[in-house]
Amino acid sequence: MEALLAITIGVLVATSVYLMLARNVLRFIFGLVLISNAANLIIFVSGRLTSGAPPLIAEGAEGPVGDVANALPQALVLTAIVIGFGLFAFALVLMFRAYSTLGTLYSDDMRIAEPRTEDTK
Repeated sequence: MEALLAITIGVLVATSVYLMLARNVLRFIFGLVLISNAANLIIFVSGRLTSGAPPLIAEGAEGPVGDVANALPQALVLTAIVIGFGLFAFALVLMFRAYSTLGTLYSDDMRIAEPRTEDTK
C-alpha cells in the first residue's frame, strides 16, 4: 500500500511542478493545490497505514492495544485541508480580481508595476 501511495505522491508532485511552471495563473493555482495534496498524503502516510485499527483507546485503558495508526498526522492533515481550502478560495478570488482588472491570466502580461523597457518608450 505504501508503494502505491509513494507512486501517487510522485505523480502529484510531478504534475504540480509541470502546472506551476506554466505562465497561466490558473494553472499555477491548480498546481499549488496538487502539491499541497501531495504534502498531505506524505504527512498521512508518515502516521503508519493500518487497516481496521483506528487510533482509539478503549475505555479504562491507558493506551491503544496492538498496532494502531498515529492520530497526530491525521489531525495535522485535517487542519491542512481546511487551511488549503481557504488558501484556494482566496487565490481564486484574487485571480478573478486580477483578471477583471487586467483582462488576462498570463503572468507575462500582468506587468503594471514593472513594465517592460520597450513598453515605457
